[in-house]
Amino acid sequence: MRSLQQQKGVTTIGWLIILGLIGFFVLLTLRMGPSYLEYYKVSSTLESMAKESGFGSPQEIRRMAENRFDISYVTSITKKDLKIKPFGQNYLVGAKYESRVHLFANVYVVMVFDKQVKVKRV
Repeated sequence: MRSLQQQKGVTTIGWLIILGLIGFFVLLTLRMGPSYLEYYKVSSTLESMAKESGFGSPQEIRRMAENRFDISYVTSITKKDLKIKPFGQNYLVGAKYESRVHLFANVYVVMVFDKQVKVKRV
């Protein structure tokens, strides 16, 4: 039996396991990153609409959102996916959608995004 002073380093199998785990998490980051960046664009679009002076109708909100989604290259959500409900003197605008990303073979990652903001009425 070897003493602790003679045992140094990681074995080849240990390195393979470490590299496999690092590779798996890099793969997750590369595949899931664009979905999170797109959610950030959707979220910032809705928050910027909430800061504006006011909208007259839900159609106006949908049109404005569609224009901003086109400018930001958002493809996973459309104006039809926006849920707009009257809420007192405001509209409650919600975007709830899911993004499905293929990892490898038959393994997918499903991410559910949900954002709601209050938008002022005219």
